[in-house]
Amino acid sequence: MAAAATAAPPPAVATALSALLPRGASRSHSLRASSRPRCVSSDAVAEAEPAPARRGGHAGTRLEEAVPAAEGRSRVDAWISARLGGGGVSRARVQASIRAGLVAVNGRPVSKVSHTVKGGDKVSCTVSELQPLRAEAEDIPLDIVYEDEHLLVVNKPAHMVVHPAPGNANGTLVNAILHHCKISTFTCLARSPIYDECPESSDDDVDVFDVDQFTIGEVSSEVREAIVRPGIVHRLDKGTSGLLVVAKDEHSHAQLAEQFKLHTISRVYISLTCGVPSPTSARIEVPISRDPNNRIRMVAAPGSGHRYAKHAASRYKVREVFCGGGSALVEWRLETGRTHQIRAHAKYLGNPLLGDETYGGTKSMALSLLRPRTPSKYHGDLTNLVSKIDRPCLHAALLGFKHPHSGKVLEFSCPPPDDFTEVLDELRRVTPTNEGQDSDSAAQV
Repeated sequence: MAAAATAAPPPAVATALSALLPRGASRSHSLRASSRPRCVSSDAVAEAEPAPARRGGHAGTRLEEAVPAAEGRSRVDAWISARLGGGGVSRARVQASIRAGLVAVNGRPVSKVSHTVKGGDKVSCTVSELQPLRAEAEDIPLDIVYEDEHLLVVNKPAHMVVHPAPGNANGTLVNAILHHCKISTFTCLARSPIYDECPESSDDDVDVFDVDQFTIGEVSSEVREAIVRPGIVHRLDKGTSGLLVVAKDEHSHAQLAEQFKLHTISRVYISLTCGVPSPTSARIEVPISRDPNNRIRMVAAPGSGHRYAKHAASRYKVREVFCGGGSALVEWRLETGRTHQIRAHAKYLGNPLLGDETYGGTKSMALSLLRPRTPSKYHGDLTNLVSKIDRPCLHAALLGFKHPHSGKVLEFSCPPPDDFTEVLDELRRVTPTNEGQDSDSAAQV
């Protein structure tokens, strides 16, 4: 089933953002829900091609193959996934198989998903059953932007955790999706322990979570196979709002995950920062690793020698400047999608996101930048406004990808929620109109 809404082909990013964040409404302190732009799709009525007949579960699938001599070194999970992914076996399944001792290199079992293989190595793998992590369906409202038999695109509200984890099995996006799909419970692959330490993860290492089986009482395997299977393909931080795609079957999950791996997914975020990044438009390529002094925080450091540092690249552009440089509306495009990437890169620039207490975007920092640059008559309003910010001002505004079955390009856009818009409105209200322009006088948003 497809969403009823339709829209014209996607405009340029600047124009799309202009539609999402109209300046005409910025002089009021709040926006009525009926007057705000709605989430739209460039091809909301696109029909997916019929899926091929579903095979049985992938448990028991075997691979026995030698790594070609000409190949360089690679991770064993990535190497196996590249060979089985086309058959619908996700990288999560491969990793579960490795941890279960079902993968061997040159006859010796390996237990680490990061084990390195090289040309000439003989690899054998038996795909395992997924280890269960149960979650219950919950009647939680969902803002569904698009839906068909293979996937959902959801506008996630701020403060909602994406998926369940040990100790956090309720109130998540997955719980809500289960109810929407009329499924009572499900089992899913448990996440890597590193993500339990950092539950607000949001990266393109999409292999750490995958939904595979559902259990609805005692039903036959044929009925169970026919049940829809939602799976989280990527994540947004708990405090981040915006667009997220969810797969309903393992084939869709594997295909979408591959697009994230190849960085062919289009993602644009908008944020409000403390101060104005300099230069006002640039590409950041700085590795990101976990902060050794705070396990729930990441750190961006050039030439990082940390063994777990990962390549990370972001592009940003300042769209509007507020209060003489006290804050800015910044557009972000991700080339990679590491945990907390935008937040860590913004911190690296010296301009943490407004409201991001974890990365230095504290209320005191925000006021220290805004008040000296703003007429005193606005100080009380700014203090009141900043005191109400309870999450990083970050929103996933645009999302585009190829449909995993039809290959049709789908693009979606969605305006930020009221809490973000109210802060933006107030910053515009206290800023002279000739200040709020981007660096090259492009169309304002």
